[in-house]
Formats: sequence, structure tokens, C-alpha cells
Amino acid sequence: MNITDRVAMITGGGSGIGHATALELANRGAKAVVLVDLSDNVHEVAKSINEEVGADIAAGFVGDVTCEKFRKDCFDQATDKYGIPRICVPAAGITRDALSVKLDKETGKANIYPKETFELVVNVNLVAPVYWALETVARIAEDRHKRGAGRWSPDEEPQGAIVLIGSVSSQGNKGQISYATTKAGLEGVASTLNKEAMYYGVRCAVIHPGFTDTPMVRAMGEEVIQEHVLPYTQLKRLIAPREIADAICFLVSNSAVSGELWADAGWHPPA
Repeated sequence: MNITDRVAMITGGGSGIGHATALELANRGAKAVVLVDLSDNVHEVAKSINEEVGADIAAGFVGDVTCEKFRKDCFDQATDKYGIPRICVPAAGITRDALSVKLDKETGKANIYPKETFELVVNVNLVAPVYWALETVARIAEDRHKRGAGRWSPDEEPQGAIVLIGSVSSQGNKGQISYATTKAGLEGVASTLNKEAMYYGVRCAVIHPGFTDTPMVRAMGEEVIQEHVLPYTQLKRLIAPREIADAICFLVSNSAVSGELWADAGWHPPA
């Protein structure tokens, strides 16, 4: 799929992988990159991208990615200004790490990971990305119907590409019962959507980044990174966000690639 002159919708675009992906897509000729984030900082990120590429192609939207109305408003405004978003990278995510069951040795009481916390992580990391992806497919499907186009034909170029952000934690990782569940769930989403969305010419893949130098990872603390991350990473360093962004653009642009891509820097969870 050609990135040039395409409109991209990126959640979590205010920092980390989302920011890096937006910049990489802009530098590769995207017509517009729409950055969605909960933080007002997304406007400064959009401004910095515009300054780097020398064109007014990046725009920021502030809101909750789990909100249906906000999602639809973002697509409506983006479509009115730039055209239908045909590249979607729903990168917004959170962690709420804790052991699934932790015994209080003084009281003998076992504390179970809170259900409300589990549901929060699922809503942000799994449900929301699914619906940003489905919104992309729906807009492309409606556009094809309006133009009298039926089932996608290989004589056409691909009509859209979705890259979901998984994680090496999908293999299982101590203290990440909710996060690992959501990232493993995206594998099923990508596999199913690939089979359905190609009717409209839309491809879907999932990338599994390793520990990347983002605010989310840095929030773990330097001690945790040095003792529990880097020793199990072949490169012995955190991955640069631009390295993940490059891999995402590869998934978007190379139509022969489907399924999953592991960009883990050789990290594997300890037993």
C-alpha cells in the first residue's frame, strides 16, 4: 500500500510509539496524520511534525479513545478536512501492573487483582483499538458503496491498512495479567479482521514491540529496567520508538506481509 497521499489516524499520538509513527508517516509522504491523545501535548507534537516536514499535515485531537462519540467525531473532522483515513494505528495504551494474586503474609489474606482495574485496561488496550480499526473499515466500506464499488479486486491497490500494537508481554509476563491479556487478544482481532476486511481491500496486522524507550516503560523505573528488562534483551538496550515506527511503516506499505511482526530486540520473558 502506498503511504504517499494517504490519511493516517493514530491514537496515542502524543508520545512514544504513536508520536514516532506519525512523524515517520509524515516523512514518507502521508497526506495527513491525525494524532489522537488524552493529553493536550498532542497539539505541540502535531506542531513539531508540521515544522519538521515543512507542511501543515498534522493535526491533534484531545479526548478519550474509549468514547464512541469522540471516535466518530475524529473521523468526521479528519474526513472533512483531509479525506478518509486509510491508515489506522491505534497505539493508545495503559498499564496497571500488579501480581494477579498476592498473599499478605501477616494476615494470611490473598489479594486478587481488582476487577475494575482489569476492565479499565481491557477497555483502553483491547476494546478501543478494535473499534478504531472497525471505524476505519466502515468508512472505507461506505465510500466504496457510494462510488458503486463492490468487492475489492486485486486489480485495485489496497484500500487501507491497520496496524494494531501488541507487545512481547502477550507471551505472558509477571505482574501484567491485564496488559498481557489485552495484547494477546489483539492477535485474534488481527487474524479475524484480516479475513473480513479484505472484502473492502483493507489489510490488518499486529506488531509486537519489545521494551521501547517510551514514557510508559520509563515509568517502570530505572532499577526495574536495569534488573528485569535489559538482562533478557539481546541488544542490551531499550528499543528506540523510531525503530518501531519504521517496522509499522513496513507493515503498512508491504502488502505481501500479513499476520504478526515481532520487533522485540531479542527480549524473552524469564520463567
